Amino acid sequence: MAFERVFSPDSVAIIGASRAEGKVGRVVLDNIINGFTGKIYPINPGADEISGLTCYPDIGSSPPVDLAVIVVPAIAVPDVLEACGIKGVPNVVVISAGFKEAGEAELETRCVEIVRRYGMRMLGPNSLGFVSTYSNLNASFAGSSALQGNIGLASQSGALCTAILDWANVGGIGFSRFISLGNKADISENDVIDALVEDEKTNVIVLYLEGIKYGKRFMDVASSATHKKPVVIIKSGRTRAGAKAVSSHTGTLAGSDAAYDSAFHQSGVIRAESIEEVFDYALAFSYQPIPSGDAIAIVTNAGGPGVLAADACESLGVTIATFEKRTIDALRSSLPPAAGIYNPVDVLGDATPDRYKSAIDAVIDDENVSGIIVLASPQAMTNMKQIAEIIAVTNRRSQKPILAGLMGGEMVREGAKVLSENRIPNYEFPERAARAMHAMIRYAGIAARGDAIVPDLDVDMESVQDILDTARRDGNTRLGIECLPILAKYGIPVVDSAIAVTRDEVMESADRIGYPAVMKVISLDISHKTDVGGVRTGIANAEEAGVIYDDMMHRISRYMPEARIDGVLIQRMLHGGREIILGMNKDPQFGAMLMFGLGGISVEVLKDVTFRIAPITEKDADDMIRGIKAYPMLLGIRGSEPSDIGAIKDSLLRLSKLCTDFPEITEIDINPLLVFRDGCAAVDIRITLED
Repeated sequence: MAFERVFSPDSVAIIGASRAEGKVGRVVLDNIINGFTGKIYPINPGADEISGLTCYPDIGSSPPVDLAVIVVPAIAVPDVLEACGIKGVPNVVVISAGFKEAGEAELETRCVEIVRRYGMRMLGPNSLGFVSTYSNLNASFAGSSALQGNIGLASQSGALCTAILDWANVGGIGFSRFISLGNKADISENDVIDALVEDEKTNVIVLYLEGIKYGKRFMDVASSATHKKPVVIIKSGRTRAGAKAVSSHTGTLAGSDAAYDSAFHQSGVIRAESIEEVFDYALAFSYQPIPSGDAIAIVTNAGGPGVLAADACESLGVTIATFEKRTIDALRSSLPPAAGIYNPVDVLGDATPDRYKSAIDAVIDDENVSGIIVLASPQAMTNMKQIAEIIAVTNRRSQKPILAGLMGGEMVREGAKVLSENRIPNYEFPERAARAMHAMIRYAGIAARGDAIVPDLDVDMESVQDILDTARRDGNTRLGIECLPILAKYGIPVVDSAIAVTRDEVMESADRIGYPAVMKVISLDISHKTDVGGVRTGIANAEEAGVIYDDMMHRISRYMPEARIDGVLIQRMLHGGREIILGMNKDPQFGAMLMFGLGGISVEVLKDVTFRIAPITEKDADDMIRGIKAYPMLLGIRGSEPSDIGAIKDSLLRLSKLCTDFPEITEIDINPLLVFRDGCAAVDIRITLED
């Protein structure tokens, strides 16, 4: 998409421009007139001129235009789009509401068909419009325009756009582009990210999303973008109630929040938990350089805020720097004896601006320090404005990020203004500064990461295809332990197994497998096999296997007479090992989502699991394994044997390939995968195929 023509047009038509003050069509026109230097063509069949501009009855009679902003009733939009297509208008913004979000999905579909037939691109419908500050174009019905800056923002909520815009203007926060996505019928967040990455005026990309239309495409676009610029996203609908609200508000299908977390993590996106966090992070990225390391210094005039900042940093994984000897010596010589010269540096409550300067100058030049958080609480002798000016001077000479925390209200107002004018983020509370610094350190690692490489694994895809095709021909979409060979074909070790359908086959198979043995009934109609006596362990010999088989068939026929029995699985009984669960569930937006966790209570009660979107890299597999709280148990604690981490990692990578190679698989549950000191073996599996 030629986004330059959307945000930097030479001419704009407002279809539905109104003469009446307060009407959306008039507000949009007035906003465009107020600043835009290109040609403006109001379109209204009932007026000859509006606001001194010649008015045209329809788009067909107007001069050529680069952008049409449509503000007409929803039912009329398809006809207007058709006229724009015939005219050769390349880009349109549909501000009109009353489409998918109001239950009129068919009307929206018609609009998309028209747009694509003519090769146009459409922002909206149900969009507030957009503001392009460096083009002086406010093509929206917002109550005010945006200040110039380097933050590119796109939001799926128009109401949130207006609130953010008003708040940002009060705080002096500027934007390069300010975009309301609306229903995303055509132009989506993927298009916007692509455009903002290429925009020289944009340094940080911020999005508010309620859903993502094309998950795999989003991950590709975001992964590429985050190599170049920070991408900060707040995604609503985390809870069931929130997801339901999203669906009714925009008509988007809310996917699993675990899938969004995984997709953001794998793409290098920094996820914010609130609007406050979004702009705490955005300001840090907008104003300050990215740190070169992960160790920071804290300078404060009060012990409490310093400790709070240090606690927040440590909980987030941010290192509190250990100062060089020369730094400690400089602090000792310049600060009072009662001052804290180690990190955090406490310059004491009676600190003068000069004392702050001595401390900041000492720590900013320390090679062990990658960034600084400067805190100040208002004491009677504290001159906040002068302290802010000292921070600003240091900021101009340093290549390390400096975040400030001038805590208070009226007494810090002048100091906060100085910081804002010098592009130094100021946070009211220490924890917010710590989180912002953590986001910057995280992004430093994201930007420096290499390209994601999915390993090429040797597998027998043809044999698995035959197994799945046979199951489909037999009308089976739910497969059980009889499909363990699928794992073996993809290189995931499985316990020695054999299927038997008669008493004689049971005895023969048990002898071949070896003892002690396990017997499990094969039946798609029995979900919990142990409840009906469908699992027996510790079988010692062939005779016992025959007796147990007879007893198992009798019990099942008694408790579940309608159940279809396809035989039994005989397995070699394994001793020891730690139970692991591997799984996959098909997410509507992102596709195959892998799961890893310990078996037993860890997964059923504690839900101690991690997720990633397939295909995964070796690093993704490592992150999944290390990401569970019970990870130390895998390393071996209190005399227990360590588990073969390499075998788990390899199994995850092979499961990822299986899910990627066969998108018709919608669910996989390998439970348990027994992991030993050396190696692993899958004991049970369930697979669901698309109907």
